[in-house]
Amino acid sequence: METFSFILIQLLNALSQASLLFFLGSGLALIFGIMRVVNFSHGALYMLGAYIGYTVARLTGSVWLAMLIAPLLVGLLGLLFEMGFLRHLYKRDEDAFLLVTFGLTLVLAELTRLTWGAPPLQVLLPTGLTDVVFIFDEPMPVYRLFLIAAGTISSLLIWQFLERTRLGLLIRATSQNAQMVHALGADINLIRSGVFALGCGLAALGGVLAAPSLTASLGMSSAVIDAFVIVIIGGMGSFLGAILGSLIVACVQTFGNFFFPDFALVFLYALMLGVLIIRPGGLLGKEV
Repeated sequence: METFSFILIQLLNALSQASLLFFLGSGLALIFGIMRVVNFSHGALYMLGAYIGYTVARLTGSVWLAMLIAPLLVGLLGLLFEMGFLRHLYKRDEDAFLLVTFGLTLVLAELTRLTWGAPPLQVLLPTGLTDVVFIFDEPMPVYRLFLIAAGTISSLLIWQFLERTRLGLLIRATSQNAQMVHALGADINLIRSGVFALGCGLAALGGVLAAPSLTASLGMSSAVIDAFVIVIIGGMGSFLGAILGSLIVACVQTFGNFFFPDFALVFLYALMLGVLIIRPGGLLGKEV
């Protein structure tokens, strides 16, 4: 029974971690799938969401409100960035996107440091989620269960949006043949802008949700590495691949850090390399 309860708790921890990684990886996957833009600034947007969430929670006293406002503000920032910079680069080499988004990363990191300072900032847990429940006599924070529910519900809603709505159909069609969608009368620029804003908002929501557990810190921008590992394993541009990649990465991180803390990263990158060798397009992505 002790072994079963231990494995169950670790699986729940992995699922809560996967939920945070989902918000990070799915946004990156959507942006690449529709726009073919490798958004190097995704980790910085994740970090910015945590800091804006901290400020909103401190001013209003509500972390719930922060979970709503921070993604909207970061999504708006992403929309303005796409319209002001990325839109003028679609006919240029893909390296231009890397340089521009990397530049945005540097700008956001410095602005964040100047605005909030270098020390980490603690975000309080939302009201009603501060307790701990016992599962087979093992403690489990209620907030981690909330993260599992939030990730599950969000992934289902986005998946249904992409599969069942007309706008979702246009987004999927654009990812396959943007020129044909444009020829049929759809505004490709509007679709691209909306998808980029959505991806940035998802990253920011992940940052807000992660802040109570990890604190808001400048180091959060390094999460872009996890995001790229997720989309490489799951498949660049595949939303379902982002879900699968998040689950795999979270399980490797959780169990690896517990059993082999010195080799957890080695296992993760070895898995990524193995996927690249066997399926270069990712587990659920298209072969390249």
